[in-house]
Amino acid sequence: MKIWTSEHIFNHPWDTVTKAAMQKYPNPMNPNVVGVDVLDRHIDVQGRLHSSRLLSTEWGLPSLVKSVSVFKLIGATRSRTYVQEHSVVDPSQHTFELKSTNITFTNLVSVDERLIYKPHPQDPEKTVLTQEAIISVKGVSLSSYLEGVMENTISSNACKGREAMEWVIRRLNMEIEELAAAARSTIRTPMAAAVTDK
Repeated sequence: MKIWTSEHIFNHPWDTVTKAAMQKYPNPMNPNVVGVDVLDRHIDVQGRLHSSRLLSTEWGLPSLVKSVSVFKLIGATRSRTYVQEHSVVDPSQHTFELKSTNITFTNLVSVDERLIYKPHPQDPEKTVLTQEAIISVKGVSLSSYLEGVMENTISSNACKGREAMEWVIRRLNMEIEELAAAARSTIRTPMAAAVTDK
């Protein structure tokens, strides 16, 4: 078993980062995520938003993994895998917690990930993301080596995920600017017409 942890500070307020995290996929930095299905979404009596989603991912398998007998038997060179995700957004406490676990190949590997987004304690215009992943490879020789490979992959994907969040935030800000410009133009047009009618 390997445990990977990371902390990152976004230079954006918590509500902006939370909105971006909820709309993170699809994005060009994580093309392996090919589908996101919302299974359940509800607000509890405390006003917290609970979401359960199913993420479909497609990965090219490393040659070492392809050599494992189960992958040889099924002739896999690419693998469609599924991840179950549950998140809770608590607007009153300003926390967003996301837990995910793979539901494919669980007899060989399990990856349990937890992400927590909170406002920076000294600067409310920033958000702290803490991440943890627990990786276990089962029933395979060289499991410790494979866990290390997966830990490196998770670390690399976390960097891509942070880049994706920045991309989503830029996209959301552009959409807001475009809507504001359209609204200003809509307001000006009737006013200009009213002035010319006089």
